[in-house]
Amino acid sequence: MTTFDSTKKQLPEVIREITSGKIQLPNFQRGWIWDDEHIRSLLISIGRSFPVGAVMLLKTGGDIRFQVRPIENLAPNKNYPDPEHLILDGQQRLTTLTQVLALGQPVKTFNKKGRPIERFYYVDIERALEDETLEDAFIAVGPDRTIRTNFGRDIELDLSTREKECTSFYFPCNQILSALSWTLDLVKFNPNRAEDFTTFSKVFIEAFTAYELPVISLGKNTTPEAVCLIFEKVNTGGVDLSVFELVTASFAADGYNLREDWYGDESKGREGRSTKLKNEPILRDIKSTDFLQAVSILRSYEKRKQDIEAGKIGKRISPVSAKRRTVLSLKLNDYKKWAPVVEDGFLLAAKFMQRQCFFNPKELPYRTQLIPLATVLSQIGNEQWLIPNIYDRLSQWFWCGVLGELYGGAVETRIANDFEQLMRWIMGDPKDTTIDLPRTIVDAAFQESRLDTLRSRNSAAYKGLNVLVLREGAKDFFKKATVQELNALGYDLDIHHIFPRAWCKEEEIEPKTFDSIVNKTMISSQTNRMIGGNAPSEYLSSIQTHKQVSISEEKMDEILLTHCIPPKSLRDDDFESFMAGRKNKLIRIIESVMVKSVQRDQSL
Repeated sequence: MTTFDSTKKQLPEVIREITSGKIQLPNFQRGWIWDDEHIRSLLISIGRSFPVGAVMLLKTGGDIRFQVRPIENLAPNKNYPDPEHLILDGQQRLTTLTQVLALGQPVKTFNKKGRPIERFYYVDIERALEDETLEDAFIAVGPDRTIRTNFGRDIELDLSTREKECTSFYFPCNQILSALSWTLDLVKFNPNRAEDFTTFSKVFIEAFTAYELPVISLGKNTTPEAVCLIFEKVNTGGVDLSVFELVTASFAADGYNLREDWYGDESKGREGRSTKLKNEPILRDIKSTDFLQAVSILRSYEKRKQDIEAGKIGKRISPVSAKRRTVLSLKLNDYKKWAPVVEDGFLLAAKFMQRQCFFNPKELPYRTQLIPLATVLSQIGNEQWLIPNIYDRLSQWFWCGVLGELYGGAVETRIANDFEQLMRWIMGDPKDTTIDLPRTIVDAAFQESRLDTLRSRNSAAYKGLNVLVLREGAKDFFKKATVQELNALGYDLDIHHIFPRAWCKEEEIEPKTFDSIVNKTMISSQTNRMIGGNAPSEYLSSIQTHKQVSISEEKMDEILLTHCIPPKSLRDDDFESFMAGRKNKLIRIIESVMVKSVQRDQSL
């Protein structure tokens, strides 16, 4: 079924609807930004009857409502009627044409350097008649309607009165759509040019008054998701329209400032929800859309339970969803009800992550995995999440998602499914074997060979495994503290090649092998500099005999073991034996948190 109409409307009619308020802007549209050069180019195109592209409007009166505003520079205090259409595409062109052609005030635009300027636009009639390209026909003058030279001391062109316009034979663009009055004054002040003006009028002015704009009009039943998708497609040169911006515009129609609720308002002394969340370092990168997805999950979960209680079956039961269309369908009452609950859930998620030894957003494997975690914790509550059975199951799910690398890319479906499946699994009887495991646990798999390819510290599994080693109590080789303690104290840390890179290159070991996570661990930057490119046997001896350390070989071995490093292989400079031994130790850690076996490589 067609959801839009396509037609043509005369330019004067469109501008009248804009100035009367019948066509307005949804509040999520950015401001008007066209500069003087863009304005002239558009005027030339219209003057030559060239196509300037279709505009897209959304018919109002449907279920979705947005806060609206008139285009820039229309009377701000005027009581405009409710609009009949909203501009989705063509804002810059329509705003330009309205300001230049229909308003009796200077156009507030920008010069090439982006500095604000005010300009009136004129047509040099003589040049317009001589050169049909109109390239030099349009001029812009300042608010006093003059062009000045010699640093403003000399007036080169004065169009400050109607008489001076007529005698200079410059036609104001804001009279193009209503030229009769100016024509009569021309006959009065400069009658000798009346015939030339008649020619100009037929060629130039009629190009504007008869110009037809292609208009695509979306029906009032267009969904919020469709509006968002269409806006993103057509506004290729502008800013993306996020779900948050669209929901903000929707709530604003009900008098609610979602932006203020999220970001706060210093002038009112109001702290936003994002500020409260960012007080927890691990939540510093949580986005407004993450928060709205969490609200959407809880709202749709409530709706699903209501449908089941009402006896609905099959497809009639609302699904739990974090998809864009579900977020965009949120009502203000939904948000007010669930936002405080979601906020508490994210704060509990921060506590959970601290228990897992994640303290910094840079360490976080997946930001998106916090969404189902926060929603689940919001339902479990502060009193229950540390109960062993609940905590252990949450931990297993979390680490399966991380080490199985299942939360990259588009994960809206996984987020919703994990929430619903976790709720059943966690809140069910621990002895009930009929309750299905969450799909993320079922899907998660870790292969031994993955350890050989984990080289980038930005990958989720790398981040997760690095934290797992640190939370085992990995100690610095030189300083008397764990690496996590040094991190908390603000010391600089480095990713250390256990068999140094320089040594590996001398032994002709390939980078793809020595750069894997198996040969890396975290230590202080100072210790890493002390080690340099020496063989492990050499740098271990140097550290042990350092005058500020002086520790036994047994004590040094104990430190190495906290990093899952097999001491004998390291002291023997046996790279192959070291890699095999450390792999086994890392695999045991992985299996303990995923509560499932690692898929071992096949022996030849």
